[in-house]
Amino acid sequence: MRKVTIKDIAKAVGVSYSTVSRSLSKSPEISLETREKVLAACREYGYTANYVAKSMVMGKTEIIGLIVSSMDNPFMSELSDYIERYAREKGYNLMVCTTSHNEKQEDEVFRLLVGRQVDGIIFFPSFSTSYDNLKPFIDGVPTVFMSENLRDLPESYIAVDNREGTRLGTEYLHRLNHRKILYFGRRKHSTTHQLRAQGYMDACRELGMEPSFMDSDHPFSSIQKGYALARELFARPLAYTAVAAATDSLAIGMLQAAGEAGVRIPEDLSLLGFDDIIYAGLPVINLTTIRQPKEAMATTAVDMLLDRINNPMTAYSHIILAPSLVERGSCQRLSCQNN
Repeated sequence: MRKVTIKDIAKAVGVSYSTVSRSLSKSPEISLETREKVLAACREYGYTANYVAKSMVMGKTEIIGLIVSSMDNPFMSELSDYIERYAREKGYNLMVCTTSHNEKQEDEVFRLLVGRQVDGIIFFPSFSTSYDNLKPFIDGVPTVFMSENLRDLPESYIAVDNREGTRLGTEYLHRLNHRKILYFGRRKHSTTHQLRAQGYMDACRELGMEPSFMDSDHPFSSIQKGYALARELFARPLAYTAVAAATDSLAIGMLQAAGEAGVRIPEDLSLLGFDDIIYAGLPVINLTTIRQPKEAMATTAVDMLLDRINNPMTAYSHIILAPSLVERGSCQRLSCQNN
C-alpha cells in the first residue's frame, strides 16, 4: 500500500503543493475555504504528516518523553494525564515509557527516548542509582526530574514536600486526640518514603509520642501490598488508635483487610492516606489523606522543561510544592480517656 503524499492531496484538491503545505501549517496566506478543502481531502485519503521530515527541517520533534515506574499506580497515571494534557496545550505530544521498577528497563527506555530525539524528558527515577547510571545521556537532553532524590545535584526537579506532608497528617491525628499512631508501609530504600517517615518522626518527637512503624519490603506501593500488610497487623490485638499510611494505595488495601477482620474505620481505627488519588474520594472509601497537587506538579514540570528546551543556558531549578490535608470520613476524634 503506497503512502499518501502532499502531492496526492494537491492533485485531488486541484491546488499546488505549496498551497497544501501552507494549509497544513495554518498559514494566514491561505483562505479558510481552501484550507477546509485540503483538510477534507487529507481525511478522505488518510494523509498524515511526515513528522520525521518536519523535525529535520525544524530542528526539533515537538515530542516530550515521560518516564514513569508504572501506570498501574493511580497517582502516576493521574499525574501523567495532567502532563499530557498540558503538554498538548503547549504544542507538544507526549511519548510515555514505563520502567516496571526494573533498573535495566529504566536504562533502556531512557536511551530509547534519546534515540527518538525527543526534545526533552520528564523523568521519575525509580532507584537511588538512576542518576549516576544515566548521567552521560542526561547531559545530552533537557531533563526535568519528578523526585527529591537529586536535592544536592545541579539538575532541575520538582516534588511535593513529603516530609511536611506526613508531619501535617500526624499533627492532625494528634489534634483528634490520637497518641498511638502507627506509620504503615515505610520503605527504607526510597528517598521519598524516607522523607515521609522522617516527617512522621519529627511530629512524634515534637508532640511527645513514641513512633511506631510497620515496614514494607516491596519496591513499590499497591492496594494488594496494603491488604497483605494489614492482614498481618490485624492478626494481632490492635495496639493503635490511628494509622498514617505511606500512600493511599496502602490505605485502601488496609480498608479491605479491616472489613474482613471486623475492624471498623474510623470507629475502631482512624486511617490517614497520602497522595489523594482519584479513588480516595469515592463514597465507599471516603479517605482522609494528604493531597499532592498533581495538576500544579504537571504544569510546573512541563513549563520548566520547555524553558530548558527553548533556553539551553537556563540555570537548573529546584521546586518543592506544598501538600495539603483533605478531611473526609476515615478519621475520628477520640475522647480523652480512649487515647
